[in-house]
Amino acid sequence: MNTSEIADRFEIADTLYRYARAVDTKDWDLWRSVFTADATVDYSSAPAGRSGSRDEIAAWLEESFAFVTVSQHFITNIEYSFEGDRAQVRAMFYNPMQFVGMAELSTCGGNYHHSMVRTETGWRSERLHEESIWFVNSPLAQDD
Repeated sequence: MNTSEIADRFEIADTLYRYARAVDTKDWDLWRSVFTADATVDYSSAPAGRSGSRDEIAAWLEESFAFVTVSQHFITNIEYSFEGDRAQVRAMFYNPMQFVGMAELSTCGGNYHHSMVRTETGWRSERLHEESIWFVNSPLAQDD
């Protein structure tokens, strides 16, 4: 591994951490900054999840997170595969959150799969596929 790849790894990790901060602070402009303008985002593996363009999903997240009083995304175990100015990135996530009207904390976890590209403004995700593996105390279960 050379110094250029080390720098790329740090910059990509910072992009993933910015993603987590954006969601947890409900800063949807910051969230958009993680992605290219033509990015696709796929959250369809999550309960009631969706897939669409960056801006479609940002609007959906803003609406959905109105019912989340607290969330804290942890992103770990980042794996990278580089090919020129592109990278495939897999990172695990763990997310405790509190939903409006629910007394107990909800938690979920899985993997983020990003297709990243180096741009003039740094590394950006042009495709995110969230692989939701588990969800404890889903608010959707409350509807049963």
